[in-house]
Amino acid sequence: MDAKSLLMVLSAFVILALGVMHLLYTFWGPKLLPRDSVLIESMKGVSLVITKETTVWKAWIGFNASHSMAAILFGLVFGYFPIAQPDVFYNSEYLQTVGLLMLVGLLVLARTYWFSAPFFGISISLACYIVSMLIAHLQ
Repeated sequence: MDAKSLLMVLSAFVILALGVMHLLYTFWGPKLLPRDSVLIESMKGVSLVITKETTVWKAWIGFNASHSMAAILFGLVFGYFPIAQPDVFYNSEYLQTVGLLMLVGLLVLARTYWFSAPFFGISISLACYIVSMLIAHLQ
């Protein structure tokens, strides 16, 4: 595997790992629970303005799970292409741009709304992604 592909796989793996950890934390353990147990009970008993078909708690779990699934999907897709279809990926400005915009968007969200661990991981992923793209375009 050449350097550009290795860096792209590393970029994808970081996001994949963050997504898997987030999914595990969503369904097992206390890491993504509010510290206030009264708040949890309130979230379980209150519906959203948009619908009475769900609660804030169920939406919280669903949003966390779907967020994890999106990170896992990114990791699987952007880890697959440089290994199995490098010509397709490195000749597609569309795929490269989508990946770049996704990582930049995640970095902005991490900086604005999350905490240091995902920000650090996404920063590493974005750096690997950019260097991979630079190597590919300089060849």
